[in-house]
Amino acid sequence: GDMVRYRVFRWDLENGLTPVRYPDRVQMDDLVGYERQKAVLNQNTAAFVHGKPANNVLLVGSRGTGKSSSVKALLNQYAEQGLRLVEIAKQDLKHLSSIMQTLRERGKKFILFMDDLSFEEFEVEYRHLKSMMEGGVETKPDNVLIYATSNRRHLVKETWNDRTGANTEDIHSWDTLNEKISLSDRFGITLTFAPPNQDEYLRIVESMARKRNIRLPASELRTEAIKWETAHSGRSGRIAQQFIAHIEGKEIA
Repeated sequence: GDMVRYRVFRWDLENGLTPVRYPDRVQMDDLVGYERQKAVLNQNTAAFVHGKPANNVLLVGSRGTGKSSSVKALLNQYAEQGLRLVEIAKQDLKHLSSIMQTLRERGKKFILFMDDLSFEEFEVEYRHLKSMMEGGVETKPDNVLIYATSNRRHLVKETWNDRTGANTEDIHSWDTLNEKISLSDRFGITLTFAPPNQDEYLRIVESMARKRNIRLPASELRTEAIKWETAHSGRSGRIAQQFIAHIEGKEIA
């Protein structure tokens, strides 16, 4: 019943798959820019939904550029064709075998989603993920793909000592470095979401303004948008969205 009624789930150790009653309804058309990245994501996900070979995907790049929203938009696009999303936290990776077994027995296609994934040197949970994706004795179910987002390209924190071999406590420093970067290598597709330049940022602002029916003149909208990104933490889709919310609130007031 829940598999039909809901499209997004979280993993809970006590209750297993727990439905998310109010998921984000973002659509791919809501995301401006990054056309190549969205096309690759769409092609890979369509192949998966239709039973063809598909790859696990790592979306990496600057904060607020739409990595997580792109995954959620894919779910909304393919939910009617049997796609479901299961979000798991980093600390649940040690239960990955149980999670996979639960999903293996369900008659749907699942994206196992890990948002903002990264590991410090002392965290070893990444080894469970690495083993399940490739190299372990248990295979990943055919009805499961892993999509992860991260601000860190290699997922596991590296230090200059790893690169230079200056860490005198580790005799085999090169082996340690390879261990750290090997997790990201297990994703068949890696997509980079770079921060937009000013023209791209303004196109995002203008697109959002049109959808929200903001009546501000175009020249004034652009001027205010530049002031906003200068006063905040740079350019991104998230900053543009916050700016539009600010302008919309002023119009209502």
